[in-house]
Amino acid sequence: MKVRLKYFASIRERIGAPGETVDTTATTAGGLRDELIARGGAHAEALARGKAVRLALDQVMAGEDAALAEGCELAFFPPVTGG
Repeated sequence: MKVRLKYFASIRERIGAPGETVDTTATTAGGLRDELIARGGAHAEALARGKAVRLALDQVMAGEDAALAEGCELAFFPPVTGG
């Protein structure tokens, strides 16, 4: 299925793009994150399992167990704090 990805803040800087569309066999947000990590390089560094990464599915905060659907949008961003 095709899924639109968006990257924000330091993740966007590391990957070097604001987003992309991918064709995936993953059924969950976490599964897609694992596929991206498996690419290696910048994706592996930015989305590594040891890093705090927040997810939003179709602009709603989501967990890694969130189910993906054809044409959905999955956003990755680091946690932010106010001050």
